[in-house]
Amino acid sequence: MSIPGPSSPDGALTRPPYCLEAGEPTPGLSDTSPDEGLIEDLTIEDKAVEQLAEGLLSHYLPDLQRSKQALQELTQNQVVLLDTLEQEISKFKECHSMLDINALFAEAKHYHAKLVNIRKEMLMLHEKTSKLKKRALKLQQKRQKEELEREQQREKEFEREKQLTARPAKRT
Repeated sequence: MSIPGPSSPDGALTRPPYCLEAGEPTPGLSDTSPDEGLIEDLTIEDKAVEQLAEGLLSHYLPDLQRSKQALQELTQNQVVLLDTLEQEISKFKECHSMLDINALFAEAKHYHAKLVNIRKEMLMLHEKTSKLKKRALKLQQKRQKEELEREQQREKEFEREKQLTARPAKRT
């Protein structure tokens, strides 16, 4: 398998390091000393990292910024929805309390009607008792009059009997 050379003219790798064929020397490493050429490789790797980071950022940053903007809009919409929901909940509570108030008014109307009926009954009972008292008074007066007449009749009869009883004649 043939892979192009390990480095480009500016020193950056043209292929990933894991694609090395057997027997090829690892770029940046030599047989003589492990520290030799390390600084050069680090600068090349730093440049590559910088370029890769810039490429990655330039590729994903616009999408991330759009996503950030969309998330901010969603958050604002959620706040608006929460406020609207709170207003609707308060309206529902007001409606519920209005239902309670309406129920109380209906109950008050029911009890008012009961009181009116009780009052009518009391007035009717008062009238009946007044009539009964008048009738009882008249009956009592009539009985007393009858008793008085009977008593007077007895006295008259007693007087009459007294006069009718024999009296001894006076001697003159």
